[in-house]
Amino acid sequence: MISRSFMAAIRPFIEAMRDLAPIILVILFFQEIVLQQPIPNLENMLVGLVLVLIGLALFVRGLKIGLFPVGEAMANAFVRKGSAFWLLLFAFLLGFSTTVAEPALIAIADKAGEVAAQGGMIESSEQAMDSYAFGLRITVALSVGLAILLGVLRILFNWPLHYCIISGYCLVVLMTSIAPDEIIGIAYDSGGVTTSTITVPMVTALGIGLASSIRGRNPMLDGFGLIAFASLMPMIFVMAYGIWVLP
Repeated sequence: MISRSFMAAIRPFIEAMRDLAPIILVILFFQEIVLQQPIPNLENMLVGLVLVLIGLALFVRGLKIGLFPVGEAMANAFVRKGSAFWLLLFAFLLGFSTTVAEPALIAIADKAGEVAAQGGMIESSEQAMDSYAFGLRITVALSVGLAILLGVLRILFNWPLHYCIISGYCLVVLMTSIAPDEIIGIAYDSGGVTTSTITVPMVTALGIGLASSIRGRNPMLDGFGLIAFASLMPMIFVMAYGIWVLP
């Protein structure tokens, strides 16, 4: 008879396999039924799939036992301390640091530098591409830091979330009308890549912990919404970066 401890140990891997199953089925369907071709590099794909399965299971488990509790505990501690300054500084630095380390942002910034050089928007040199990519990363990180700060202020002062988001997207539309065409697509994508593997767990835990610690706040209504700020603000900042950097 399978022990409970063994089932608990393999449960994250079963859940990860369940989550990956739709992707595998889609690939198999189009490769075998539509394209009617064997899967290229099948052995490499199977090895990669196993690594992804293990990585996903461990990552999700790590979030549950590490990042989420830490984020909520720190939010509770800041509320008990009663210092708005340190809470806001922590929110800004949390958004900035997690975004700078975001693998998806690093990848898209490097690719944006290469494309900008190929399109003649910047010098076609390694230094110019690295400078452009680094500036893009710092711009997005600053914007996410400010977004999390504003999100915390919204929770503290109980500002209606929909008014904040509508106002932000009105500003996005305005910036889109004056920003260089070459930067608009990157700006819109920057809003998505920032809300990825590192940023989302910590920011979500901060919001829920903060809303749970303040009397009169509902974690369901007030604890969520920080990610919306983190997706919105980079679009505005990156378009401003394009206006400043690109000719």
